[in-house]
Amino acid sequence: MTDSLTVRDNRTGQEYDVPIADGTIKAADIGKIRTDEESPGLAVYDPGFVNTASCRSAVTYIDGDKGILEYRGYPIEQLAESSSFLEVAYLLVHGALPTKAEYDAWVHEITFHTFVHENVKEFMQGFRYDAHPMGMLMASVGALSTFYPDAGKIKDAETRHLQIVRMIAKMPTLGAWAFRNAQGKPFVYPDNDLGYTANFLSMLFKMSEQKYEADERLVKALDVLFILHADHEQNCSTNAVRSVGSSQVDPYSAVAAGVGALYGPLHGGANEAVLKSLKRIGSKENIPDFIKGVKDGNERLMGFGHRVYKNYDPRARIIKKAAMDVFEVTGTNPLLDIALELEKIALEDDYFVSRKLYPNVDFYSGLIYEAFQFPPEMFTVLFAIGRTPGWLAQWLELVEDKEQKIARPKQIYTGDRELTFTPASERWA
Repeated sequence: MTDSLTVRDNRTGQEYDVPIADGTIKAADIGKIRTDEESPGLAVYDPGFVNTASCRSAVTYIDGDKGILEYRGYPIEQLAESSSFLEVAYLLVHGALPTKAEYDAWVHEITFHTFVHENVKEFMQGFRYDAHPMGMLMASVGALSTFYPDAGKIKDAETRHLQIVRMIAKMPTLGAWAFRNAQGKPFVYPDNDLGYTANFLSMLFKMSEQKYEADERLVKALDVLFILHADHEQNCSTNAVRSVGSSQVDPYSAVAAGVGALYGPLHGGANEAVLKSLKRIGSKENIPDFIKGVKDGNERLMGFGHRVYKNYDPRARIIKKAAMDVFEVTGTNPLLDIALELEKIALEDDYFVSRKLYPNVDFYSGLIYEAFQFPPEMFTVLFAIGRTPGWLAQWLELVEDKEQKIARPKQIYTGDRELTFTPASERWA
């Protein structure tokens, strides 16, 4: 049996055999279908790329129906349980788990590059006290391209590697400084005696103490959160990185586009929306009325359901355990009881089960971030730090993919045509 799709164009009666490869057909093959030589070829209309593959990728595999998420073939559950964020970052970027020597060299490189130029510090100090941390992060990541003009040599493998190391290393520094700026506190320089996540917490919270030492349970929980956010296939921000990167711009500019996409409430701001929803419910006694409001269409159940997952988001199971570990240190958030009861109802109620509305990664992450005493505007910055290795792995794949072209989607034009221009002297007479 031939792997092809037979398409009959009822406008002309002509039939076309379109090859099927990897469960897809090429849009260019559809473009060959036309009524005559003068007419434009057939195109596919797909707002939001709901069913359009824009690339081939070996970075992340998702089976939304079965609730499977894998980085380079490794289940997310195993990585979250047994690896570190920098090990996962190496896996995403290089395509394989590191040897001991490779890992040590990788950690040394990233640790060595955690500092930023003093002019970056001055640049960030120029923002107002009430500047949103994500706006500061987006601007400062883009600004790094001016400090490293060699970053534009994207065809050179050594140069690409250096920029990747720099960006993974400097993102926590930039994120922490954006946090300190909002609080009017002095910026804390990296402490290269500390690990990646512990160093980030030091830059966030260190005050007058000689050495900041975070509770290891908090360090592990945040490391797990970074792992869970490290990549997630062709989402909005990854698509932005690839789309901007397709112009062959430097990786700082491409990743700044990813930060900008993540800034939006439909992408990176969902966990903040969950917190607001839980606070508005107020107590377990109010949950039945809230659930009724959801069923009547007057309320939204934030943190449930996902465009990709039609099963329990595998990241949600892991993050729920991480939340419990964090609350051992910080004390229980009173909103947790509401969250647990909401989850219990949603997993048992036919209304939610039939609609496949299961908890997603955002449902518990906001509770964890709040336990760390992060303000809601910092939640997306944490997301961006974790996502950086994934963005860079996807960018690297794009640069090395000979099939890729500059992004240039088609459109369906809906405006006027062939109007006659009237000079201003006549229009305004």
